[in-house]
Amino acid sequence: MRLTHTRAVFTMVAVTLMWSIAGVVTRQLENARSFEITFWRSFFTVVSLLVILPFFQGREVFARIRRGGAALWLSGLCWSVMFTAFMVALTLTTVANVLVTMAVGPFLTALIARAFIGHRIPARTWGAIGVAGAGIAYMYGAQLSAGQLAGTLVAFAVPLAGAVNWTVTQRSHARGEDVDLVPAVLIGAVLSSLATLPLAWPFEATGRDVGLLALLGLVQLAIPCSLAVVCARVLKAPEISLLALLEVIFGILLAWVGAGEAPGPTVLAGGTLVIGALVANELLAWKQRGA
Repeated sequence: MRLTHTRAVFTMVAVTLMWSIAGVVTRQLENARSFEITFWRSFFTVVSLLVILPFFQGREVFARIRRGGAALWLSGLCWSVMFTAFMVALTLTTVANVLVTMAVGPFLTALIARAFIGHRIPARTWGAIGVAGAGIAYMYGAQLSAGQLAGTLVAFAVPLAGAVNWTVTQRSHARGEDVDLVPAVLIGAVLSSLATLPLAWPFEATGRDVGLLALLGLVQLAIPCSLAVVCARVLKAPEISLLALLEVIFGILLAWVGAGEAPGPTVLAGGTLVIGALVANELLAWKQRGA
């Protein structure tokens, strides 16, 4: 599947819109809670990818998974942490809290890549990390006084695992061993399903709940993750980072309109610092590359 640059941009916008439906759909559930939500979404992601993967990469993709090295499985473990922490966090705090916390991912990635594979961090990124850190600290401080910190801390595991995942894949690439991210997503969904199944029992989800979670498995995870990998072959890293921020905006708006979950002033203030820092950093990086 090949895309022109323009089509890749529009496809990536559609990807972020699909990613952003998790919050509003979760708020429509009747009986499913916490780990059961995570189990069903991951389970239906597995089912969906078992159909999608051969379509994108042919049936030999499963043989490549069996032969996959440690990096592929470590990437899959990171995906499983991201899948699990994201859905559990949505049951503990607001959609806006979760999405703004996830937006610090590029900065965590820069720090972890600096520590483990020696990537240099430009001065502009250090400044952006400081501003984003202030925004997150402001959010966390307000939640600590309100006794609502647990959900945001769980959400923090998502960008942390994502940063480790990116560092692992970059290190493998430097050694000439590229990690195929879509099969890694499948491994992550399998691990997430297996880990949360005992915690999800006994099931309480209604048929409607299972249908909504099947929708998330297919439309919010399997399809957009597959398309994002295709887009990443065409778009540059700053473009991906900037377009991915649309998930935060779409997700907050959908939860607000579709579930009446208005973002609080603390989240808006902290989120403005985080997203503003990321946008400024990526735009400066883009400008410097073009100079």
